[in-house]
Amino acid sequence: MGESSFFIQALIYLTSAIIMVPIATRFGLGSVLGYLIAGIVIGPFVFGFVGTEGKDMLHFAEFGVVMMLFAIGLELELDLLWRLKFWLLGLGGLQLLLTTIITAAFCFGFGFQWKPSLALGLILSLSSTAIVLQTLKEKGLMKSISGQASFSVLLFQDMAVIPILAIFPMLSDSDLTETSQHHSLIEHFPGYVKTLVVLFVVIGIILVGKYALSPLFRLLAKSGNREIFTGASLLLVIAISVLMGAVGVSAALGTFLGGVVLASSEFRHELESNIEPFKGLLLGLFFLSVGASMDLPVVMQSPSKVLGIVLGIIFIKALILFLLGLVFRLPLDQNIYFSLALCQVGEFSFVLFGYSEGLGILDQETIIILVASVAVSMALTPVLLLLYEKTIFGLLESKIPKKQTAQDIHKQENPVIICGFGRFGNMLGRFLRSNGIGITILDFDADRVEMLGRFGFKVYFGDATRLELLESAGLEHAKILVAALDNPEKQTELIRNVSQHYPNIKIVARAGDREGAYDLKELGLKYIYRETRETAVLMGRDVLKLLGTRSHTAEKARNLFLQHDDDTFHELFELRRDRVQYMSLAKQRNAELERLMFVDLGKEEELERDPWSEMER
Repeated sequence: MGESSFFIQALIYLTSAIIMVPIATRFGLGSVLGYLIAGIVIGPFVFGFVGTEGKDMLHFAEFGVVMMLFAIGLELELDLLWRLKFWLLGLGGLQLLLTTIITAAFCFGFGFQWKPSLALGLILSLSSTAIVLQTLKEKGLMKSISGQASFSVLLFQDMAVIPILAIFPMLSDSDLTETSQHHSLIEHFPGYVKTLVVLFVVIGIILVGKYALSPLFRLLAKSGNREIFTGASLLLVIAISVLMGAVGVSAALGTFLGGVVLASSEFRHELESNIEPFKGLLLGLFFLSVGASMDLPVVMQSPSKVLGIVLGIIFIKALILFLLGLVFRLPLDQNIYFSLALCQVGEFSFVLFGYSEGLGILDQETIIILVASVAVSMALTPVLLLLYEKTIFGLLESKIPKKQTAQDIHKQENPVIICGFGRFGNMLGRFLRSNGIGITILDFDADRVEMLGRFGFKVYFGDATRLELLESAGLEHAKILVAALDNPEKQTELIRNVSQHYPNIKIVARAGDREGAYDLKELGLKYIYRETRETAVLMGRDVLKLLGTRSHTAEKARNLFLQHDDDTFHELFELRRDRVQYMSLAKQRNAELERLMFVDLGKEEELERDPWSEMER
């Protein structure tokens, strides 16, 4: 019965998402709001397909947020964090501090004691990492100024979770503190011991990530089993989550730290693409659970109270963010978008509300009202951004950039992606790099990746036929993709994927021989290069010179051969399915080429013999 119930619940969640998310996206509301609406519809207060277990599902689905932070960490190399320090510490730190103080002051003015007021200030100062980053990613604004500013603030908030969790027990009555802590292995230790243990665990994660994980993933990659690599990726995220939870620290922050440590690894893109499907599903489940757990009776019984709290939170946070944006000189359109994007309360507030209730800081009635208000504020965020884009945005002179600009603080994406870095790709990569062209390299040979890394190449391990891996490597910003995979089937799969989803990107492909080139031409490619042709003809030119032919004549013969070969290639392509006509035309064109070459070299007397017939005998 339990197994059947599980499948029924899965059927309900998936069906509601499949119906509502495309509808919401079609009307420009974004997938996040679609998930939230779907959750409300199937929740206990509308159709009742899902009961109170939606709250239990919410705790499980929070693992999607954990995975998202791991993926965010993979995007951040330490040098980028250093470049972001001005916005990270300045903008993020001031937002958290000012929002906490002002919100706590308002709560104190409404009759709360100073401890609950401070707890509420800290909880309500946080914004939704899941909603904001998902919305920015869908709209292509992660590289914009507003996107980078939002990311900096969210990153600081995520890092502030540890001190917030440490402050909460201090705001509790002493008789409740001992019994209400989250269960952890070190909960009964003195404060200084807890601090040392947490520091030890964090340093351990950094050292293991830096020195042990790359060799381990390299060993797994050599097995050639993608499922094992995917399992190892999930194991890594889960292990860090369990470890950080065991010492009473946010699992989300721990996995984020693990992602940052691995950001400079050659396996970064493969890890990201492996967890992407799980992250997407769990994040969708999280938003569904938020909608399903929204207490609509509370909203309906006290609509003015809930609406007042929601509008108050949005106004205070948006105003603080807007003023900080002015201080940090964000352009007006970027500043408004930045302020509206972060004016809601974040998903971690659900955890902190439960934590504060256990510690006796906040009473249950207050928490019920505030949980409903937080859920409403999260649901309103995509709506506010849509209204801004449709109204105020159109009145402003400048537009929110959809592409990178010179003002973006994130590093520029490379214009060329090389898939496959064997002999052919290696030579091409060296040539492009020596001419100042930025390249991103993907290769599925772990030994090759390791070796090339020693020579200073930034090569990432991964299966280039996977579209999500290409996208994480910057495909949407690239101008040219070089398909130089050794496996013809993989080469074909790669070209089809890119051609279908990114038709504007020019694809330059390597073919092993003429038949391989025909296969690529059938895919519609214009730029096809047979790797042995140029080298063989170049060698032939030098052989002519060694036999006494003048350099100019030998070079002219080389060019004539290549031009004739190009013309013949296109003619023979049309007949490749008819082998009889193909062979007849090939022989005819070869004889024609020989005649041209002999005339050009002044050896007309040798035209009487037929070397192709002799070769056949």
